[in-house]
Amino acid sequence: MSADVLVVEDKDSLRAMLCKTLESRGFSADDCGDAYEARRKLQTSRFLVVLTDLRLPAGSGFEVLQAAREADSQMPVIVMTAFGTVEDAVRAMKDGAADFLMKPVDTDHLLLVLERAIDRRRLMTEYVLLKEDYQRRYGLPQVLGEDPVFKETLLSVQRAAQSEANVLLLGESGTGKELLARSLHGLSARGKGPFVAINCAAIPEALLENELFGHEKGAFTGANARKSGKAEMAHRGTLFLDEIGDMPLALQSKILRLVQEKQFERIGGLQTLTVDVRVVAATNRDLRAAVEARQFREDLFFRLSVFPIDVPPLRRRRADIPLLADVFLARFANELGRRGLALSPTARAALAAHSWPGNVRELQNTLERAAILSDGALVEVENLRLGADSTPPVALADVVDLSGTLEEVLQRVGERAEQEVVARAMQQAEGDKSAAAKQLGLSVTALNRRLRREG
Repeated sequence: MSADVLVVEDKDSLRAMLCKTLESRGFSADDCGDAYEARRKLQTSRFLVVLTDLRLPAGSGFEVLQAAREADSQMPVIVMTAFGTVEDAVRAMKDGAADFLMKPVDTDHLLLVLERAIDRRRLMTEYVLLKEDYQRRYGLPQVLGEDPVFKETLLSVQRAAQSEANVLLLGESGTGKELLARSLHGLSARGKGPFVAINCAAIPEALLENELFGHEKGAFTGANARKSGKAEMAHRGTLFLDEIGDMPLALQSKILRLVQEKQFERIGGLQTLTVDVRVVAATNRDLRAAVEARQFREDLFFRLSVFPIDVPPLRRRRADIPLLADVFLARFANELGRRGLALSPTARAALAAHSWPGNVRELQNTLERAAILSDGALVEVENLRLGADSTPPVALADVVDLSGTLEEVLQRVGERAEQEVVARAMQQAEGDKSAAAKQLGLSVTALNRRLRREG
């Protein structure tokens, strides 16, 4: 695993003192005594910061600075210089050095400059990632769900976060797999590191390897500079491979090496790079069937699925539909400057009755559209535009948890049937409780009790 700081100094005593000072403050350090060895280390390992003298054997500190910039344009380089070579320090700053220190080195000042450089690097990395994330709309600001089925999933995420095991999230499109991956990252020991996501299905096969591993200058036409890939950007954090089941077979061997050995090469590069990443993958495909069909590598499947987590579709966590709907509607109403916008009883009943083939993403889009279309203080059922054809038949197991004793299952089926019948009656009666109660053979008081119980 790479160290935090590379110390390049030809005087053994000073080099040892610098390394000891850094290690006393919790930094790991690697060191060398000449420019040639420094360039070699920069080609094969990753560092947060480089600390180098300008006067070195087998080259100079300027060559170390150039090698560091070529290895990673965001890597801060701090140069050390004697009093008589201040002009060299100024030149180094113009060439891209982050800061400089005068010899003899004051250790307190060294640590201050070092921590400042690391903070700048961290902020730059966060800026790059946030710039990409800004273009995407997230499903929820936080993971929400009270349904027992979904609580089991959240418990699995919490358990997985306590380990370094590779995690495979399995579930239909729109169930919130990326949100759960972000939650897992935040709860883990890597939470302060970067979370880097890449959708394997959204990027053409010819570009996917470049996005993942980057390229060297001159690797192909138009490669005018070295580019770091997502695997490098995720160093000391989490790399999320969404829709891994759609990854081309030819690229899967390189992903296996990254998962297994934490190593890869950039396109057009000869140097092997090592990164410290945890891989979390997600798919809506049946990977076992893909393995049997020889569309997915079996060894990669087993490496990724050390800790598999099933993410239930929304139709299996119906108790969460009202909660999610209210959160989404409040957010979109606030964006539109229409605070207080609420769902009518018929709209709420229609949401409960829908099968949500698009899962949470479909629910989010439905509420955003409804908030725009509604004219009054209430979102009505026609604003939802669910459509009669959008609710295909579903299996009983998708609607009701069939685990447990027969008595427990029958009770759950009865409760679910009651919810459906009441919701449909309210929808057909267009919210008229008297008409709905008459259709159900209940008193209005009894109907109100059932409505309150179902929220």
